[in-house]
Parts: sequence; structure tokens; C-alpha cells
Amino acid sequence: MKTIDRIYINGEFITPHGTEQFELISPTNNQLLGHVVLGDEEDAHLAIAAAVRAFAGFSQTSKEQRIVYLQRMHDAVKRRSAELTDVMVREYGGTRRFCEMSTRNCLDAIQAVIGSLRDIELVKPVGKTAVHLQPVGVTAIITPWNASNSFICNKLATALAAGCTAVIKPSEMSAWQTQVLLECLDEAGLPAGVFNVVNGRGDVVGNALTNHPDIAKISFTGSTVVGKMIARNAADTMKRVTLELGGKSPNILLDDADFSKAIPLALSAAFMNSGQACVAGTRLLVPGHKLEEVKALIRDAMTNIKVGDPDAEDTAIGPLVSKKQYERVQQYIRIGQEEGAELLTGGEGHPGGLEKGNFVKPTVFVNVNNQMRIAREEIFGPVLSVITYQSEEEAIAIANDTSYGLQAYVSSSDKERAYRVANQINAGRVLINGLFHDPQAPFGGFKQSGIGREYGVYGLEAYLEPKAILQ
Repeated sequence: MKTIDRIYINGEFITPHGTEQFELISPTNNQLLGHVVLGDEEDAHLAIAAAVRAFAGFSQTSKEQRIVYLQRMHDAVKRRSAELTDVMVREYGGTRRFCEMSTRNCLDAIQAVIGSLRDIELVKPVGKTAVHLQPVGVTAIITPWNASNSFICNKLATALAAGCTAVIKPSEMSAWQTQVLLECLDEAGLPAGVFNVVNGRGDVVGNALTNHPDIAKISFTGSTVVGKMIARNAADTMKRVTLELGGKSPNILLDDADFSKAIPLALSAAFMNSGQACVAGTRLLVPGHKLEEVKALIRDAMTNIKVGDPDAEDTAIGPLVSKKQYERVQQYIRIGQEEGAELLTGGEGHPGGLEKGNFVKPTVFVNVNNQMRIAREEIFGPVLSVITYQSEEEAIAIANDTSYGLQAYVSSSDKERAYRVANQINAGRVLINGLFHDPQAPFGGFKQSGIGREYGVYGLEAYLEPKAILQ
């Protein structure tokens, strides 16, 4: 049984003022894994005060000094990468292959930030003026449960590279993962107060960070609903915000694509992280005359998708994070049937033999139209909607007919054609003929998928304010 009863403030593990306990439940069998003691508003204010004190000195450090700190951070995380993966599988229920990738993303993000810091000009002439890029101030970092440590590593590394200090509020559902990462960061020997971590609820610790006048910037990844609340509250003190929110990503298979390869890839895009991914390609757009071929290929490909023990190397879909999330997805599967979509594979209930955990049957609907709720709302589970189109222009129109715009996918045997189509889709990232991640490329959304960008120089600039000095 794991007990997490410390938070991290001013370079020390301390007992929180808050006393509320939160149960950590295994998604695989719904057995109790442990408890975490949650911080409260007083803990948040104490962490902010530590970050404010540390900012005075840390904001004046050189590029070279920050690079040394970031490299220490990278090396400390790398030393315990296997443990970070193991704990993620156990606490979150992510498949081993996904959790290994998530841990690699932690390390790649830090290294990419080091590269961006080396490349960026913090002082440059513009006309007759010297423009200095200076750290924005104390940053609040608020992260979700679906890839907790990856988000923390990228956001914190970027903040530190800019010379900012930080207060981190991770999801309380990821407290064990956070604890291991926090031990890594402590071992890295960063200056006291430069980063602080308070486990707690969003409506308590999250609100305290959002409303505090000494927080200059908020970097949040999570739902669009919560992102809007943060943006409204942050406006009172003119906080800078980076919001990476929800998605309903289209995946366009053009008629010249190799469907024998594109369909398995499309299922991987839809079911990545057991469907609990804001970038999941959950709307599959296919030519109308290819629908029967697509249906046959999906049925065939689904036989190779294993649902089960997340620790098994060949498992493609593990349990959902909680019973609440399981019930949410079940509701959407019912909604899809009530709306008249055709259930091709999957459906309600647990897969056979997996009734003890939060396992969902990977579900594919066909004959979906883009006005159905299953095509418009983020489900956050392994549910795919197949939508037909009659022309390239209609495919693009359907892809863009959404309130979201985070990521999209295009498959075609003609790369120039695919690029032309990709250029017309309103999304922050478009992937052509594959599943890729580039930690140097900007990531973020159009429309209600968020504000601002992360990763690379674009992400670093979000933590910097330009100051013009004229003489």
C-alpha cells in the first residue's frame, strides 16, 4: 500500500497543511493502491511565495547555467526511467508500450528544450532598438492524468529554460507517478524554490494558483471546459496563458491511399493511449465508394488489437483511468446507437474476462454523419466514428466542421496532394502517412483546442516577455 503524504516546497519534502485523503485505485482491477494527502489553498500560497523568492535570483541566471540545470534534470529522470514507466503502468493503466514512449517523451522534451535555449537569441537588435526577451515570472503548471510526467517534464523544462520559477499542480490521480518524478527532480539539485509541487484538487489548489496575483503565467493541459474557467479567472490579473485543450481529430484517407496500411494506422491513431488522448484520430473520413472495403479491413485489423493486461508487451488497449471514465464512454456508445450510427465492432460492456477493471470494448461506428454527438464531442475512450465523403473538397469541409482544431491526419500515396490537403485543415498539427512527434515543432490548437503553443522555440517564447530598450 503506497502512502504519499509529502509535498515539495522550497527544495524540501514537507507535510502539507491540507488533510484530505484521496484514494489511488488500480484501473486494472479497481483495488486500492494507496492514499495521497492533498494540499490546500494555504499550501498553494506557501509554494507561490517560495517561487517568488527564488525568481529574483534564478531569472538572472545565464543560458549556460540553465543548460547545466536542465541537463541535470534530464540525467536524473533517465536514471529512473524504468521505474517511472513501471509506476505509470500500475497507477494509470497505460499499456507498457505507451508508458515506455511517454517516459522517452519526458527525456526527449528536456533535450529539445536545451536545444531551443541554445538557439534562441535573448537579446537582438530590431531597427535601432535592443529587444530583450526576459522571463515572464512565476508560472503555474497544471497537468492532467493521461501522460502526467511527460507534461510536467516539458512544461517545467521550458519554464526553467526561460528563467521562470514554477508551482506545479499535477492530477491527484497521478500522485504516485508524480512522487517518483519529484524524487528525480530533487536529486537533480536545482536551486531551492525554483520548482514546487502541491498535490491537490483543481477546485482548491488549481483555483488558488489561477487567482493569485503573484502568478504571472499559467500553462494548463486538460479539458476545454476547465480551460475556459482558467482563462476567465486569469483575466482578472492579466495572466499569460497557454492552454492545450480537447480535440476531435479528423483522419482523412484520400482515395489513392494504400488502405491495407492506412486502416491499421487509423485504428492506432484512434485507440492510442486506450483512446484517452486529445490528439486521437477519432473521426475517420473515407471515400463513400470505399466504405465496404474499409469495413472489411477494419474487421480484419481489429482481430490484431489486444485488450487486456497493460503490463503485457502485446497489449494495445488497457483499462480506462477510472470507473467514471468507463461509464462516460459507455454512455457515448449508447448515444451512438441511439443516433442511428451502425455499430461495426465493439459495443457496450466489458470485454470477456476483464470485468474487474475499467476495460472497454474498442468500438467502431460506421454510417456516422458529422452532426452526431459521437462525431462532435470528445469521448476520451477507444471509440472511432467512420464518416464518408464524396470529394476531396467535402473531406476538407467535414474535417474543419468542428469546434476543435488540435491535430489531424492525412493518408495518400501522393505526398504533394497530401500536403496540399493538410495545408487546408485548421489544426495545430497535421500528420501525413504516419504517427509522429517532433519535440522541436510547435504543438497546440486552433479554435476551442486551446491558446498558444508548446515545444520548440514557439513554446519557449511563451514564457518570455519582449522588452524594447530604445536609446
